Amino acid sequence: MQSMSLIRRSIEVKYQLRVHFTQNVFDPANLVLRTVLTPDASSDNTGLAGQKALVVMDESLAAAQPDLIRRIEAYFAAHNEGPKLVCPPVVLEGGERTKNSYFHVSEIHSQIERYHIDRHSYLIAVGGGALLDVAGLAAATAHRGVRHVRIPTTTLSQADSGVGVKNGINAFGKKNFIGTFAPPHAVINDFTLLESLTPRDKRAGYVEAVKVALIRDGAFFEALEEGAARLSEFEPAAMQRVIYRSAELHLDHISGCGDPFEMGSARPLDFGHWSAHKLEQLSEYKIRHGEAVAIGIALDTLYSRNIGFLTSSDAERILNLLEALGFDLYANELAHVDSEGMPLVLGGIEEFREHLGGELTLTLLKGVGLGSEVHEVSLPKLLQAARELDERHQKRGQKLLRARG
Repeated sequence: MQSMSLIRRSIEVKYQLRVHFTQNVFDPANLVLRTVLTPDASSDNTGLAGQKALVVMDESLAAAQPDLIRRIEAYFAAHNEGPKLVCPPVVLEGGERTKNSYFHVSEIHSQIERYHIDRHSYLIAVGGGALLDVAGLAAATAHRGVRHVRIPTTTLSQADSGVGVKNGINAFGKKNFIGTFAPPHAVINDFTLLESLTPRDKRAGYVEAVKVALIRDGAFFEALEEGAARLSEFEPAAMQRVIYRSAELHLDHISGCGDPFEMGSARPLDFGHWSAHKLEQLSEYKIRHGEAVAIGIALDTLYSRNIGFLTSSDAERILNLLEALGFDLYANELAHVDSEGMPLVLGGIEEFREHLGGELTLTLLKGVGLGSEVHEVSLPKLLQAARELDERHQKRGQKLLRARG
């Protein structure tokens, strides 16, 4: 037999995740964006010649803040020694529907090609998580990667999705089937951009804070309990503290877990998400991501209790907090069944496994702040958890009706 030889080399690529927190990012006196767009944050402007910036913006944000386009243009005009804004901000559809085809990715690609945005220029995305996913995928694939700056404008994207390393769109009826791992050049969280959000969208980001607290930081969960009333009233200072700590914990996990690009089979930051993604699909995305994750967390919390992982008192604390923050913990889609009478949401388990490959690995709870991985599911106990959520939902609805007289 002929012998075979092997050449083996290790390749190490280092990234720096930078998340800035500020207010009024497009005020010319605010130098955060200017500094982000300056190589090595130097002050001598070396290497800036010829650099360009292309801005894409969420259309719902443009409608809610009609002067924002003008402010972005004025910012670049005031800092004209830096990268040049190649055209007025390009307004694109936001929301989950924008992720349901490749069209918007191609649309951004066409703008990158038209204005000759190269690897040393910038694609800046200003919007919610869905737009950031689309823009991030376009940035990661044009020229095999152009510099991408995210400016998240929802609590959900500032607290979670916008500060991560993933980009993607939906395909074949599956969430994030097409995507990349590509850390952004920088993220800028501007709290003032949250002011025009509806209560529904302001609330959405809280659930990812609850999620990361449950798997990593019991003290943070207690702080969420203590501040629930202020958060439900959308007190700005309380919201900012929660967003900051949630973003910090997400970054700690991504940078310190040893698997930032999810090469293994575990995905702790997606606690509660296997059913959430399926509920979004089953509702044709009428259920928003944060709302679906709240239900998913509630389902996995009760399942954790049913298999003996979690105490009843801790499970009740979790459900009470989610309700205090304004989330419903049941959706009719949990009761949708296939031709054999099995809930369609259960398809999310296999889709979750397939998305990573390898062994099924779900994160459950052994305590508040203590996540634990399992590799199999007891369907009877999971279905029992779903029934309990239905019963709790009905009782809560009846109680609210009686309270209203």
